[in-house]
Amino acid sequence: MSDLNTYPHDLAPLPADEGGGFIVRFPDIPGCLGVGDTPDDAMADGLEALFACIDALKAADREPPAPSAR
Repeated sequence: MSDLNTYPHDLAPLPADEGGGFIVRFPDIPGCLGVGDTPDDAMADGLEALFACIDALKAADREPPAPSAR
């Protein structure tokens, strides 16, 4: 498997009415996201979520998708 850091991601601020902070999403793995007060916090949370999503796919005998090129 490729290094998980190669998965493309989208990092965006969250509006104040949604709690503020930042959110990171991984388009190759729908539903996989991380949040945090700062971009770095969101990325760290997102990387943990990415590992968990990959592990869950493997536990369900599903092959995790390869990182797409962006």
